[in-house]
Amino acid sequence: MNKFGVLSILMVLISVLMFFILRGPNADLPLIIIILGSLSLLGIIFAVISKKWLSGVIGVLSNGAVLVCVFFILLAYGIAG
Repeated sequence: MNKFGVLSILMVLISVLMFFILRGPNADLPLIIIILGSLSLLGIIFAVISKKWLSGVIGVLSNGAVLVCVFFILLAYGIAG
């Protein structure tokens, strides 16, 4: 696993950590959507750049899961707002 594969997995860990830090009843949802979405897209880009099969698949799938969660947060924000 090269440095881009490690960065891709690191983006997932940072996204999960930021989600737990920024959550709460008075959470700023647009800020959460921007931060998690950008970290997830960076993680997918790093996974594609890594050109290693295993780190690419793990990086794309895990960052894709974070991106799906961001989509659900965006959907909930649109329904509630």
